Amino acid sequence: MRRPCAGPRRWVGAGAWLVASLVLAARPVLGADPTASPAGGDVRTSSTAPGLIGDPLFALAGVVVIGLVALGATLLYVRLTARP
Repeated sequence: MRRPCAGPRRWVGAGAWLVASLVLAARPVLGADPTASPAGGDVRTSSTAPGLIGDPLFALAGVVVIGLVALGATLLYVRLTARP
């Protein structure tokens, strides 16, 4: 005689465990100092480009390079796995 499946009960228990672990794992996030930035602007950047953090042209070049590498790898894969 077959034993009845305990599937739905098991999934409910797993879901409750997942929700409980997510709730318990959530901790208060400590943000930065709530005071306003100095009058000169954002302290993380130079004063030449307020609002821009980092080097946007370097980031754009990185995206283009990654795209070209992905394109080359895809074309190489297609060429190597093509049926004769």
